[in-house]
Amino acid sequence: MSVRTALVTGAARGIGAATVLRLASEGYAVLATDLAADDPALPYAMGSEAELTAVVDAAREHAAEVEPFVADVRDPVALAAAVAEAERRWGGLDVAVAAAGVIAGGVPLWEVPPEQERAVLEVDLHGVINLARTAVPALLRRPRPRSGRFLAIASAAATRGLPMLAAYCAAKAGVAGLVRALGAELGDTGVTANAVSPGSTDTPILAESARLYDLPSASAFAAQQPVGRLLDPAEVAAVLAFLAAPDSGAMTGAIVPVDGGLAL
Repeated sequence: MSVRTALVTGAARGIGAATVLRLASEGYAVLATDLAADDPALPYAMGSEAELTAVVDAAREHAAEVEPFVADVRDPVALAAAVAEAERRWGGLDVAVAAAGVIAGGVPLWEVPPEQERAVLEVDLHGVINLARTAVPALLRRPRPRSGRFLAIASAAATRGLPMLAAYCAAKAGVAGLVRALGAELGDTGVTANAVSPGSTDTPILAESARLYDLPSASAFAAQQPVGRLLDPAEVAAVLAFLAAPDSGAMTGAIVPVDGGLAL
């Protein structure tokens, strides 16, 4: 049986990094993709090249076939190059995970600087669309019977109106709608489309959310979840790994809450 292959965006840290590590531990060959640079429109640090390298090095302890790739999800040409690299290296693509994300806000929508609003919508929504546009055809290039998986990160913000995070809510709601439509479009091809919807997860995005809300730390968000704690990115990655597997084929167009009960 051939090794399953995956491309993960937002791989330098957070849920993306945890997903690279989880898939590698399960024997996948993984192209760990990230911008690996700051965004001048956003007031906090993005994942770095050093962080991406560290994730790849850690993943290689589980699977030798893990490679870094620098690409901006807002650039369809760069993502097409990433998909082509995965196919060149490993002969095809089985799983694509759109985990790249940013956040901005902290003021009402009409006061958010337009460049920050664009960054959120272009990374969090258009970045998922861009990956689907280039990765889904690659998943379909696998011969039947195939078990391709397109996965994305939605959020509890897709269904809850979070004040001062309107663009983020809009983007994540868009991801949920996109995945539902993709699931319908892919039909009986053997390729499925699903998303996970995390709650407050211990990531740099949550730390930035705490700053935007003038909270002392991200741990302040723990109280809003029935489990009474922040989630670990590895817990979200575990569900993504299940959805990536061949035996998840009965699920498509699903938005799976991995939120500690936040949406209850």
